[in-house]
Amino acid sequence: MGPSGSVRRRILIIEDDEDIANSIKYNLEREGTFEVRIANTGEEGLKEITRMAPALVLLDVNLPLMSGFELCRRLRRDEETARIPILVLTARTDESDRVLGLQLGADDYVVKPFSMRELVARIHAVLRRTEGEAALSPTYEDEHLFIDYDNFIVQVDGEVVRLTRKEFALLRLLTEARGRVLTRDYLLDRVWGLDYYGESRTLDVHIRRVRKKLNLEAYIETVIGVGYRFVGQTADSKAEPRAQESGARG
Repeated sequence: MGPSGSVRRRILIIEDDEDIANSIKYNLEREGTFEVRIANTGEEGLKEITRMAPALVLLDVNLPLMSGFELCRRLRRDEETARIPILVLTARTDESDRVLGLQLGADDYVVKPFSMRELVARIHAVLRRTEGEAALSPTYEDEHLFIDYDNFIVQVDGEVVRLTRKEFALLRLLTEARGRVLTRDYLLDRVWGLDYYGESRTLDVHIRRVRKKLNLEAYIETVIGVGYRFVGQTADSKAEPRAQESGARG
């Protein structure tokens, strides 16, 4: 229990450098709100995740045998672990490595050497974001579109539509903010992580894919120079709910 009787959130550190792992563990447990465990390899990490069901995983990229990137891919592929927040730790400074980690589903990315205060702040930020999302309404529904946020289910006119994790995250943000314009920077930050420096065109590509898969183009409006807005069901969309795929644009 935490200092005020609250349940401590479980953090799993998967890091083969014992000094770094122990230092992170010490600083997190000093907060009084975390219960921290350490695994030194990807295989140990997978076993520990099954045992403890962590609220967040701190994942080193340069692990022996199984890389952190491969482990991240496995966690996102498995339905039981797909929603666990992942914060990647690495000594690699290449932008391509950072982008790869985010594309594989990491929620944030911290380059070694890092400030312990910054790391703790980023952990809190990721947890606030993911826990805030969980507290919102579990579904969205109108005449044509149904979304079950908790179970990653999307249906259009009763037919299941399969979205990638990031496509689903974009659709969720847009539908939960129905009627409000979400800026490009906000969407990139929430879906690809804090301080994302990748090609912003990635957002347009993902929006275009969502429109094409839903085949409800009029539901997501482009606000030129600003971002996107989920309009949802309008008089036009009721009359002609399924737009032609060739009309989808970014």
